[in-house]
Amino acid sequence: MTDVPDGQTGPTGNTYDKYASTNPVERWLMSGFFMALDHVLPRRPPATILEVGVGEGEVSARIRSRYPDAVVVGLDLPDAKLAAAWRTRGLTCVYGDIASLPFPTDAFDLVLAIEVLEHVADPTAALAELERVGRDRFVMSVPWEPVWRVANMARGKYVTALGNTPGHINHWSRRSFAQFVGTQFEVVSVRSPFPWTMVHARPR
Repeated sequence: MTDVPDGQTGPTGNTYDKYASTNPVERWLMSGFFMALDHVLPRRPPATILEVGVGEGEVSARIRSRYPDAVVVGLDLPDAKLAAAWRTRGLTCVYGDIASLPFPTDAFDLVLAIEVLEHVADPTAALAELERVGRDRFVMSVPWEPVWRVANMARGKYVTALGNTPGHINHWSRRSFAQFVGTQFEVVSVRSPFPWTMVHARPR
């Protein structure tokens, strides 16, 4: 089921569905992304999983397939189209703010924030909330800057914004994102599936 009011809408940042792209280059990039994700996910099945910034639900659907016995919950900003996608996939999702998550402390074994922190106004507060609601494993990914913007410019996208994707208000290099995550967590590993940075972390 999906805990969303019918007809409610709201901003969700960059809503381009890269997971459903038929472009062969984008599909190749996403294949590398998911390969990296598979490598950092825990081998021992978590019982409870939260994905913050669930989007259309592609990642949550893959996580649910990998851990069929786990309780998987998604969260995103209010958006009726996203809610419709969640219903189609049979995902359990709620509306909420990453800086004030509507869950108790230590509620989830695995917390994911995939392609969301670059969109939020206060990433430090968001990181603290992720740490609060999780108790074991964390996976976070963001665009790898400046590689992301250079790649956009090379394909003629967002030229007047110097390659910055609309909705991206935070920008990290591979090193700076690992350092940022390290302010709140113990960083276990860092991967760079082009053009992203992915960090696997644990509580300190």
